[in-house]
This record gives sequence, C-alpha cells and structure tokens, in this order.
Amino acid sequence: MESRWIINNLSEEDERCKESLVEELKISPTLCQLLVQRGIRTMEDARRFFHPQLSHIHDPFLLNDMDKAVERINRALGKKEKILIYGDYDVDGTTAVALVYKFLQQFYSNIDFYIPDRYDEGYGISYKGIDYASENGFSLIIVLDCGIKAVEKVKYATQRNVDIIICDHHNPDDVLPPAVAVLDPKRVDSTYPYSHLSGCGVGFKLMQALATSNGFSLEKMLFPLMDLLAVSIASDIVPITGENRVLMLYGLKQLNTNPSVGLQGIIEVCGLRGKEVTVSDIVFKIGPRINASGRMHSAGEAVELLVTKDLRFAKDRSGRIDRYNQERKDLDKKTTEDALGSIEDDQEFANRNSIVVYNPKWSKGVIGIVASRLSEKFYRPSVVLTLSNGFATGSARSISGFDIYKAIDSCRDLLENFGGHIYAAGLTMKEENVPEFQRRFDEYVTANITEEQKTPQIDVDAVIHFSEITPKFFNILHKFAPFGPENLKPVFVTHNVVDFGTSRLVGRDLEHLKLELTEPDSENVMNGIAFGMGEQFNDHIKELKPISICYTIEENNFNGNKSIQLMVKDIKV
Repeated sequence: MESRWIINNLSEEDERCKESLVEELKISPTLCQLLVQRGIRTMEDARRFFHPQLSHIHDPFLLNDMDKAVERINRALGKKEKILIYGDYDVDGTTAVALVYKFLQQFYSNIDFYIPDRYDEGYGISYKGIDYASENGFSLIIVLDCGIKAVEKVKYATQRNVDIIICDHHNPDDVLPPAVAVLDPKRVDSTYPYSHLSGCGVGFKLMQALATSNGFSLEKMLFPLMDLLAVSIASDIVPITGENRVLMLYGLKQLNTNPSVGLQGIIEVCGLRGKEVTVSDIVFKIGPRINASGRMHSAGEAVELLVTKDLRFAKDRSGRIDRYNQERKDLDKKTTEDALGSIEDDQEFANRNSIVVYNPKWSKGVIGIVASRLSEKFYRPSVVLTLSNGFATGSARSISGFDIYKAIDSCRDLLENFGGHIYAAGLTMKEENVPEFQRRFDEYVTANITEEQKTPQIDVDAVIHFSEITPKFFNILHKFAPFGPENLKPVFVTHNVVDFGTSRLVGRDLEHLKLELTEPDSENVMNGIAFGMGEQFNDHIKELKPISICYTIEENNFNGNKSIQLMVKDIKV
C-alpha cells in the first residue's frame, strides 16, 4: 500500500519562533524547525529540552487525591497493616507492581503483591483478588495500571473491609470508583499538569509523594528504581514528552549503568549485555519477554523476576520467560494466519472499513498482537475476539488519527465492560452480541473515518539537502532523544537523488537495498539501507533515475567504526 508523505510546514508565527531560535542558539535552521515542531519556542524551552533534570518533574501532590492516598498509606504503615500491591498483567502493570513493592520493601515488610490471571480473572480488579486480600488479612490494596472503572468492585471491597487506592492512567467513566483515593491524570477534574503518565508512572508519583512526606531520600530510595519506569514508558507507548521524557532519560541511564538484578537477567537473554540499551530494545526485546509471562503462563513470575536480588534466580527465571516468548511467537504466528484466513473467507470484507474477527479457540494472550498485525496489514481499525470465561473478550487496535475508544464507546450497550484509549482498547461482550457489534462498530467507523486516514501516511519533519547532514548536525539531532510517541525520530525527505553507481541488493533473498546516493552537482555521497525495497533496484535505482527518499538519520556502528547512515522508509520516483 503506497504511503502519503505529509510535509509538516510551519505557520507564519512558528517561522518567527524558528528564526528567533536560529539567532539565539546559533544552530541549523532545520534543527530549529524541529524544535518548534516539538513545542520548543523559546531559549528557556530549548535549555530544558536539551538539558532535562529530575528537578523538572512535577510535584506529585498536584495529582488529585494524592494527599488522601499518602495519608492512608502512612496510617497503614503506622498500624502495621498488611498492604497488597495489585497490578495488571502487562509490562506496565508488572513494572508498576515491582517498583512500588521494591520501594516499600526498603522500610516495610508487611506487604505482598498480586497479579490477576489473564484467563481466569480477566483485566482489572477482580472479585477473586479482593477475596484473596480479605481472607488473608490485607486491609489496604494499592491498585496499579487498572481500576479506574471498577465502581462495583471497589464497593465490594469496602463491604469486605478492604480499602483501595487506585493508580491508573486510562480514561475514566463519568463516575469514579468510591476508593480512598483515585490517582489518574486523565480525570476530567485533573489538576495535574501532565496527562500522559504510564501506569507505572502514576505509581512512581505515589512513591515520590510518600517519600517526600516521610523525609526519605529520593536519590537513594526511589530514583534507582527508574529502570523499571523506563521499561514501562517505552513498552506502553505513551508520549515521550514533558515529564515522561525526563523520566525516560534518567530511567535509561539507570538501565544502562546499574540495572536491577531482574532486568540484568532479561538484558542477558535478549543479547544486549555490553551494549547500550535503547528505547527500541525495550519495545522489541525486553518488553515482549516480560509480557510473554502473563500471556503464556503467569505474570506473577515476571514480578518475581523484577523484584529479585538473587542473580542465579534471575538468570533461571529470565531463561524461562525467554522460552515463554518463543512459545508466544509461535502462537501469535498461528493465530494471525487463522485470522487472515477468516478475513479471506469473508465475502463482505471489501465493503467494510473495519475488521472484527472472532474465534472462540484463539488464545487470549496473543489477540492484542494479532489485532496490531491486522491493522498494520489492512490499515483499518481492528478488533480480535476470543472466548474467555463464557464471554467474547477482545483487543482493539487503531490506525493513525482514528479514535478507536470512541468507536467502541458507541457500542457500549452491547458490552459488559471496556477500557483503553485512542489507539488501543480492551472489551468484553456476550457471545451472541458479536455479529451486532461487528455491524455497529463498522457503521461508526464508516461514518467517522476520513479518506486520508484510510491511507498510511509518513509525517515528514523537513525537506533537506545531503549537504546539511554534517557531524555537528547529527550530534545535535542525537540530543533530541529519547525518541518515542510525539517525539519521534525526525523524518526527512531529499528530492532528486541518484545512485552513485555502487548501490546493490543485499539480504538472503536480495530483498533489501544497500544504497549509496548523491545529489546532482554535489560531492556528498550518503550511505543508506532500505529494508524490503529490493524491487526498486532494477526499476529506478540501477537506471540512475532521480528519486525522492524519505528517511531517518542513524549511526551505523560496524566493528567499532561509526558512520552516519540513512534508514530509508520510502522511495518515490
């Protein structure tokens, strides 16, 4: 499917900000344009962007109900109450539980953690979990990365003399649960200046507030746990802007200099030992392995790994989780093939703007991954459903610019429950409602999706010449990191480039392009790699036809020799 290139041009006011930054910073106009596109409009903004400090993170007591949460925890500590740390079974939830547990464990022993079973209990606070707390003498549950819609379950916990503090980051309903405290920066009445914290991030803020109220050293007791926070932020695909960017930067430093024993074990099985761990490494290697524990077996095993201080245990458990990840890959592949088969058999598929597929035999642990694959392949909002505990339960994934949460919300009368955000959601319904949900969901998508949203697009930050890509340019560009949602790696376009005469096909099946390109009337030769674009070689490049390329600028490190390389995303004649 051919992609549209959307050039991100500046407004007149933005152009004035850019020129002002060029004058003050004395750097390339293109780099100043990138800053303005990221909301950096003044010298002070630029200083904080290029030199983020932990002192820039917000006062945790700006979160609604934080004072209530801290007061209740301090009361529990004073009375030596049993505290249960409860979290979701994905990476964000397990890292949140591990961070809060490890922080409290430094000065309090009457604690334990609980992760609901994906298949037996489902997402969020479960009645089984509340019963476990009540029957084992826990009078306070700190809920992480879930719970924002658990009104009835919080009422049930109150009946069982169990207090609940909710730390969530998902969209709430109109009525909040009657918990002791509800910490969620997405509350409609939120007074917090940043709304994009991860679930682990909300847990971190609670521990920051608790430490502050008790005079504990953040540097000694909390900041060393930020490696877990970095894994959470990267894996949960939250924006890496504002406070998250500061937390991510320092979390990555912790992950690369002194990671926890458990994360050391995962880094080892990922083949990352001795290498700099990046956001991409977390997203594609570390995160999936932690997730695989909850998908294939028990997410509690992942928490046990993340909180351990025993290197031998960490090595053994990491190996087991690595095997779970391989099993997950095999199951994911098989389920994706089944889903594609059902789409091929659907005679009405061509007339729909969405995908809803259901098979009661699919594993609940991989349907979110399959939904992502379907939305990427067909570029349509996608829902994948399976049968779990007598209900059709599923995961939804969207495409750029389309709010899938609103689409699901339009069908709420057909659902038992649902939750999520603009690009991803989970939902549960009676099995007999699946056909009507498919019809109504597609009806909403068709009425609200734009023609532009139906075509993949590449957002381009700037059109540049190769002559601009100097070592100084690259070094400053590198300081825009860490990259992630809303602070993506800058994408550039250069027009009318031609093969230097040395480009070639590479890869086992010669499916990739190793490029050496130049601009007319220029001596600059740029190296690049274009994965999966081998078919372009004979058609355009070998014939020395002028092409336009869309790319990011990377550092290639081969046998210790570092050089600038273009990572080509698309090629047009």
